[in-house]
Amino acid sequence: MFTGCGTALVTPFRSDGSLDEEAFRALVRWQLESGIHFLVPCGTTGENPTLTKQEHRRVVEMTLEEAKGKVPILAGCGGYNTAEVAALASELESMEVDGLLSVTPYYNKPTPEGLYEHFLAVSKASRLPIVVYNVPSRTGSNVKAQTLARLASIDNVVGVKEASGDIGQMAEIFQLVPKSFSVLSGDDSVTLALMALGGAGVISVASNEIPAALSQLCEACANGDFDKAREIHRRCHALMEVNFIETSPGPVKWALSVMGRIQPNYRLPIVPPTNESKAEIERVLAGLGLTRMLASAD
Repeated sequence: MFTGCGTALVTPFRSDGSLDEEAFRALVRWQLESGIHFLVPCGTTGENPTLTKQEHRRVVEMTLEEAKGKVPILAGCGGYNTAEVAALASELESMEVDGLLSVTPYYNKPTPEGLYEHFLAVSKASRLPIVVYNVPSRTGSNVKAQTLARLASIDNVVGVKEASGDIGQMAEIFQLVPKSFSVLSGDDSVTLALMALGGAGVISVASNEIPAALSQLCEACANGDFDKAREIHRRCHALMEVNFIETSPGPVKWALSVMGRIQPNYRLPIVPPTNESKAEIERVLAGLGLTRMLASAD
């Protein structure tokens, strides 16, 4: 179900800090028109730790309303508190999303046994397919291949968003998990390499800005057309990198504001990029023909 390019959607805010529902709906519609393969609302790129439970539910609800079953919805459902994550998993199942993206517990650095028990508890709270999100640079713990293979034995743990940055670890994963287990890139810049190893696609930040190009890259890889995939990657690589010139989602939200898609509003502790970073982001956007400043304020 979760193959190709899925966008880790940003959450637009208004100047008063409230959800910008109009901008979010427009962003989802544009993603669908651009041929995106699935959507990921309320992930960490969507600043989900700063959303209230009501806002989290509302963002997922809007995604479902706009998608209208055209693409699968993989809703963010992760955190530090296992009981809260399990409760959210049950609630999201009642909303009829297609699956859950669950980041590993952060700060407390669970042991491999702790990681297994955490995801086992979440899996028991919902029958939905679960994609584990491994991002050690953010969480402080790495889901190694052996642990992931154990997690893959849980019936509804169906995949991983792998953002360790370790190609060797990614290669080892394919040796240990079932062929049916979906291995998705968590870093735009290694999508081509991971798919060459047998990966299913990417959960992407850059596809907020260039959904058609990233979808086409994944389709080319899936079809074995690596010449085309390399051409797309080389053209878009600078954008993939500049999105992390500062802590994400700061840069991608600034880029989308320059493109006229959202307003440049953030919730602390995320802040706007520095002027130097803004200039670099705008330089890269201009090189791809994506620059269009907002015409009016909120």
